[in-house]
Amino acid sequence: MSDSQNVFQVATDRAELIEQLLEIGTALSRTNDLGEVLNLILTKCREITCSDAGSVYLIDHSVDVPSLLFKVAQNFSSPTTFREFTMPMTQKSLAGYVAITGNTLNLPDAYETPPDAPYQLDRSFDQSIHYRTRSVLILPMQNQRGDTIGVLQLINRKTSSDAIVTPENALTVTQPYSKWEERVLKSLASQAAISLERNQLHQSIENLFEGFVKASVQVIEARDPCTSGHSERVADLTVRLSEEVSAVSSGLLAPIAFNRHQIQEVRYAALLHDFGKVGVPEAVLVKAKKLYPLQLEVVKHRFALAQRTLEMECAQAKYRHLVEHPSHLLRHSNPSDSSCLHCQELEQLNAQSADAIAQLKYYWDILLEANEPRILSEEPLLQLKELARFTYRDLDGLEKPLVTPEEMEQLLVRRGNLTETEREAIQSHVTHTYEFLKRIPWTKDLQGVPLIAYGHHEKLDGSGYPRGLNEDEIPIQSQIMAIADIYDALTAGDRPYKRSLAISSSIQILKQEAKHNKLNTELVLLFEHRRVFSVLGHQLGTQA
Repeated sequence: MSDSQNVFQVATDRAELIEQLLEIGTALSRTNDLGEVLNLILTKCREITCSDAGSVYLIDHSVDVPSLLFKVAQNFSSPTTFREFTMPMTQKSLAGYVAITGNTLNLPDAYETPPDAPYQLDRSFDQSIHYRTRSVLILPMQNQRGDTIGVLQLINRKTSSDAIVTPENALTVTQPYSKWEERVLKSLASQAAISLERNQLHQSIENLFEGFVKASVQVIEARDPCTSGHSERVADLTVRLSEEVSAVSSGLLAPIAFNRHQIQEVRYAALLHDFGKVGVPEAVLVKAKKLYPLQLEVVKHRFALAQRTLEMECAQAKYRHLVEHPSHLLRHSNPSDSSCLHCQELEQLNAQSADAIAQLKYYWDILLEANEPRILSEEPLLQLKELARFTYRDLDGLEKPLVTPEEMEQLLVRRGNLTETEREAIQSHVTHTYEFLKRIPWTKDLQGVPLIAYGHHEKLDGSGYPRGLNEDEIPIQSQIMAIADIYDALTAGDRPYKRSLAISSSIQILKQEAKHNKLNTELVLLFEHRRVFSVLGHQLGTQA
């Protein structure tokens, strides 16, 4: 071959190498999965150097004494099942020496290390797979600050890429790594380190979001202990239903598919869908009956005062009568004598007082019944209106209503336990949630979290809240979450204002809502047929 041909071949080889390095950089930038990154790094390094085997170690700083994590291994001649493990980071091992010192090791034969070297090859691995490690090139993977974050180890540079290395032929089919390959691999190791650091940064961001979401859920549950676990259950149901939607291959749901990032996005939205409850007054949030506990206690004392007043007024009336007719006691040793007109008047006062006290107790029973968060029938409604006109004489002698207009407004709620003002306060949590979530600098893959959470109380017919959106305006993820949210509210047994429903009854309610164009019919049927509720351990025919 002429000199010009040699020069041309060298230039061609270098151009191919540059193209390979650029391809590796492009490939590394396309994935955020740590396993894929490490396998890609090792595969490309082996291809460039014609290495038979190799491995990648990462330095673990999460423990008191840093250690090496054996993360990836490849072996062309002896494919084995890889299992990740941890090893001490000491200078006694080849990888440990490189990790600690930051020096590169290029050994022509790892079985013949210098006698004064602090490191030695552990031959037990070779023996276990019937192998022979000869030439070894081990490089530190250092970030831009010069910190070693991992170790790249290449084994047995072969004379032919398709050669199979055995203990018998290792000395003939392998060769030492050249200085040229060492320089190229140093560059590639640096590129790999940058990619790993980017991957670790991405993972740290994901861990940050995960930690933030979990902490936020704790805040929600601390504010509303009655619904503890609700956010996690809704998230589990939402994720499972989203996965089932992605698996549908025919029908109206077939075009819809969620990737891994979208599943994470809808999971975060579900976990945080009630975060706005931190902006709702706590008394309203945990209200179990129509009157607040302190209100009921005040009304109870008012009833007790009214009864004492009736008893005192009766005693005073009898006393005045006796003072006005002192001769009565002298003539009659038995004041209850029916033949005595004065005695009859005293008995009449007693009877009037007893009737008034009995009426008071009757009204108290009516009030307790009306205080329950049930649908209010006509009869208690009429009796409550009578009670609204009932007054008593206070300690200052003034006539006052036994039940105030504000208290009566709460007791007259026809369904549930919230007044319209309180219901608006509860419903405002959706807007609070959105206003909070949209301030968070979500990553590109999670940008939809605020809007998904914002729509979980919307109905397809426009009757939902807070914006009254129609079907085509509601994200499909929000429609999925709405079903999960309603199902958990129906089956949850931790609500003080209602009993939990059986799974079958809850499914029927969901189907009725879909029939009236409140919920997505296709999603509800998929929820039922694929038994999405089983993710919570629920089974049909049982109580939740």
